[in-house]
Amino acid sequence: MKSKTFWEKNRRSEGYLLRRRSKEIAISLIRGLLLFGLCFMIISPMISRISMSLMEEKDLYDSTIVLLPRHVTLDNFRVVAKTTFLPTSMLNSLWISLLVSFCQIIATTLVAYGFARYEFPLKKFWFACVIALIVIPPQTIQSALYRTFTRFDIFGIIKLIKGAPLNLRSSIWPYVMMSLTCMGLKNGLYIYMMRQYFKGVPESLEEAAYVDGCSTLRTFFKIMLPDAMPVISSCFLFGFVWQWTDLFYTRNFLTGYKVYSQQLSTVVDRLANELASTMGASQTIDPGRQLQLISVGVLICCVPLIILYCFTQRTLVESLAMTGSKE
Repeated sequence: MKSKTFWEKNRRSEGYLLRRRSKEIAISLIRGLLLFGLCFMIISPMISRISMSLMEEKDLYDSTIVLLPRHVTLDNFRVVAKTTFLPTSMLNSLWISLLVSFCQIIATTLVAYGFARYEFPLKKFWFACVIALIVIPPQTIQSALYRTFTRFDIFGIIKLIKGAPLNLRSSIWPYVMMSLTCMGLKNGLYIYMMRQYFKGVPESLEEAAYVDGCSTLRTFFKIMLPDAMPVISSCFLFGFVWQWTDLFYTRNFLTGYKVYSQQLSTVVDRLANELASTMGASQTIDPGRQLQLISVGVLICCVPLIILYCFTQRTLVESLAMTGSKE
């Protein structure tokens, strides 16, 4: 009956209904194929790494094995955990990532609110500097950062008191200072995201709070921050994830800490040195074995992030939807 009704309507519309339905089906198929391709591109490397991590070394060179290992083992995880000092490096990565992300959010939230609500001299210039933080890679200022923090001084005061500048490398202080001054990892992006949100909030909310006797800071903390928590949470999550996998700043400033990303980057060399010390001769690790150890380390690194995403995906999606609607 529905088919007859459809064809009758299509006949009366001179074929328009059939063309529209065909167009909708074609768009749905194309969308489905694109989503499948994107999901495959994302999931396929993870599946291959999981498969490789469960193989014994002899399975790596067996051409008959494509995906499923013939000999399943968990020794690869034990080797990587021992070589990367897993409990210590994971705990160090956790508290450093939390501390840095928290400092970044404090600074970038205040700066973003200032850009969104207040007028001050050279405002456009300073915002252009914020955009430059997003565009310019941090490697361009590597030498400047090295000179600044190996001979750290504040207008000559530290040298006057102690007789020489401070060497802050191999400590957490460069990270904290850069985060609190909005020069940390991806801070320009967080300022931009929160500025766009604050600009979309009606000014009448703040004006009503001022009429009721609220000060500027109280209005910010009581009115603006509660509504902005989804966006702030997303920026905090981005900061945590990027800090968790960061290698550039870690190599420059955190050489005195066992951080997992740094330990993973040198896992092959340290394993070769360990084998050489036990066997009494220089040892080389086959390329296939190297790739296998790196795959295991990457999987271990991704597990906390996947768990974090599972608990925070609702907040992340909500913040993106709110930001889009505000703009």
